[in-house]
This record gives sequence, C-alpha cells and structure tokens, in this order.
Amino acid sequence: MLRRLPYRVQVPLGLSVAVLVTALLVTGVSARISTTNARAQTLATLERAVVLLVAQAKPLLAAEDTWRMFALLRDTAALVPGTLAGHARLAVLDTKGDVFAASDPTRLATAQSLLGQTWHGQPLPPAANSMRPQRLNLSDGAFLLLEPILSEDGQVVGHVFIEVDASVFEPDWYALSTTALIGMALAALLLVPLGWLVGKRMTRPVARLISFIERIGHEPAQTLRGSVPRTADPELGRIAHAVTELVEALEQRAKAEARALSAERLAAVGRMTAAVAHEINNPLMGLLTATQTVRLHGDNTPIRERTVDVLDRGLQQIRTTLAALLPQARIEDRPLEPSDLDDVMALVQAAAQAQSTDLAQSIEIDSALRVPSSPLRQVMLNLLLNAIKAAGPHGRVLAILKADAQRVQISVLNSGKRLLAERFEAVLESESGMNPHGFGLWVCRELANHYRGGFELDTSNSEGTRLVFWLPNRELPANPL
Repeated sequence: MLRRLPYRVQVPLGLSVAVLVTALLVTGVSARISTTNARAQTLATLERAVVLLVAQAKPLLAAEDTWRMFALLRDTAALVPGTLAGHARLAVLDTKGDVFAASDPTRLATAQSLLGQTWHGQPLPPAANSMRPQRLNLSDGAFLLLEPILSEDGQVVGHVFIEVDASVFEPDWYALSTTALIGMALAALLLVPLGWLVGKRMTRPVARLISFIERIGHEPAQTLRGSVPRTADPELGRIAHAVTELVEALEQRAKAEARALSAERLAAVGRMTAAVAHEINNPLMGLLTATQTVRLHGDNTPIRERTVDVLDRGLQQIRTTLAALLPQARIEDRPLEPSDLDDVMALVQAAAQAQSTDLAQSIEIDSALRVPSSPLRQVMLNLLLNAIKAAGPHGRVLAILKADAQRVQISVLNSGKRLLAERFEAVLESESGMNPHGFGLWVCRELANHYRGGFELDTSNSEGTRLVFWLPNRELPANPL
C-alpha cells in the first residue's frame, strides 16, 4: 500500500510513522523503568521496616508484651505498600519460629508455627538455621523477608517475618497507559506535523524535477534549457545535470531533424522541378517546331491554321502544368476559411459524379481559424480524391471540418474496403515522397510533421476507412520550406 503512494507522500508519512513508533518505544521503555523502580522502592521500604522492627521488637520480646508488639506491627505495617489492601503482612516470631504477634492475626495467628513449615508451597528453614537474613521468592510470585533479632551478646531472641503478595509488585497499568497516551498525543500534535513539514521540504526539489521532466516533449527544448530546477543536494544535483544534458540532446536532435527536413524538402523540390521541366519541355519542343513552320509556310492558310491549333494546345498544356505547380510553389498567407472546404468539394465533384459517389460534408467550428489555407486545401483535395477512388462506384464519402481553440481537424470517411493499419503504413513507406506532383498520403504526413500536427488512421472506425489530419490552431510560419 505504501509503495503505491507518491514519493512526496511516502517521505512525510514515513517520518510521521517513525515519530509515532519512537514515541511508542520510549513509552514502553519508560514503563519498564518505572516498574523496576517501583519494585526497588518497595524492597527498600521493606528493608527500612525490618530495621525499625528489629530495633523496637527486642525489648518487647524480652518483656513478652504481646499487645505493644501488635501495636508496633500495626503502625509499621502502614509504611509497607499493600498492607491496607491485605496484600502484605508483618509478624514477629519467637525463638521457636512461632508467631508472637502479627499485623493480620486472621492469617498469621498467634502461636502459629512458621519456621520449619511449608508456606505457600515454599519450605521455610527451621529456627535453628535462621541465623542470617533471608529473602525468598515464593512460587506464586510473593516475596518473603526473614530477619533474625539478635540480643546484645549475639543470641537469636526472635525473627521478623514480612510477606508481600505478587500483586504489590505489579505496575499500575492504568497510570502507565494514561501517561503513554498523553505522551503519544503530545508527539502526534507536535512531532508529526513537524515531521510532515520536514518531509515535504525534503521532497519539494524532487517534485520540481518531476514537474520539469513532465514538460519535456511538450515544450520546445530552447525554452526548457534555462528553467532546469537547481538544488544543493548532490544526488538531486546529479539528476538535474542529467536532465539538463537530456534537454540539450533533444535540442540538438531537433536542430538535426530540422536540417534533415530542410534537405528532404529541397530534394523533393528538385524532383518536382525535374518532373515539371519534363512536362513543359515536351510541348515546348512542339511549339518551337510550330513557330519554325509558321516562318516557312505562313502564307499557306491551311498550314497556318493547323499550326496555330498546335500552338494553342501546347500553350494550354503548359498552362495546366503551371497551374498544378502553383499551389505547391506559393503558399498563401491568409488563414483557412470554411468556404475552402466548399471550393475543394466543387473541385472533386466531377470525379465523384464519374463513378456515382455520394459526397457529403460537415463543418463544426467553435473557434477562430488560425492555420494557413494553402496546405489545408492541398490536404483536403488529396484526401477527398483518395477517398473517392477508395469508395468505388456508388460509394459514400463524408468530409468533416472541425475546429476548437486547440486544433483544426479534417477527417474524411469513405465506405470502401476498410484500410488496415499495416496497409496504411505500407502505403506511406511505398510513396516516400517520390510522387513529384505532391498528391499522396506521404505528402499529408509531411505537412502534418512540419506544422507539428498529426496524420493518422482511425482504427476505431468499423465502417469503411477514416483518415484524420489535424494541426494546432495557432499562428505558424506560412512557408514550409
């Protein structure tokens, strides 16, 4: 789940989680330390109670004053944790190990024998072997303290017996959990926002680099080169340097492509010029021959009339050739207009009527047209002639001109055999700009590439073939050369 989140979210979230985990660990360690300290304090309190009882029980044992001994035990028991709740008991034993007096007579009855007996599953040493202080941990978790009471000459005159149940040493989980929750809440309120801000600051340079990289390919390399984000981090600096080199490489590639495209256009112009020269040279030779004939036989009326007819046909042929050349040699500066589609439809009407093809058109314009008219007219004429040929007799052809603020699009749909994508690419490769008159799908693609537009086959169309040509709806250089 965390890996699916963006990097700029993972880092702040990770820091926040680390803060919470740290707070939880610190709370756990604090609880452990508090438990250990509480047990040590309880044991220290028991040791002080033993010292107090040993010092004050000695004369009471000698006087066999049971009532005052009971009062001493009751007052001392108030200092031992858990006594008031019945979890701790104090007693003074005589030399035989029997209870002389106890703070809880119901559980430690007077004259009850303890030493040498089994107490809560733990065997206690006999009175004769109880010359040293003993600290015993019973099987049920209770703690037992046995301290001998020595006379001035070192004789054992009794014993101090203190038993504390296991529940006294258990930590106060309610208090600890309350403290832990308060600590975690403070950490969440103070450290989590701080960690989130630090994480956001750490990822901000990465976000800027990502935003810049997303612009590559959508904006000219010349404008991108000077806006590469700068950062003081060495690793991010290496990434920024690599991105800068990439932008420079793209700029050099764009320049190389422009040079190659210019050279290709010059080559196409050369091929077209050779073809036009060929088309003009043939009638021109006939015209020269005709003028020579007029010079020699101008007085002969029939010969002169036949020669004038030859001159007229030759000149008409040259005029037709030049008329076909003009749309390619001169690009008009005016923008495209909706009436241009009407003009092109009128030009192809004769070709459509020759094979009974149904022509239709549609215009959907939602913005001003800011594209040059000459290449668009050439593309429309090209696509319509190809569509009429592909539709066949009694077929249908639909031309649609659409425009909005982003693009101007021309699509031509014919009802003929569906053109597959593989065949479409094969046609483009087979033409490769070798048609000197400029009527071919390759020319449409070249115009689209030059004006930063697109020319493609609509593979989603299931009824016939639909070719789509579009240009960005913005001011562009008029001269494609």
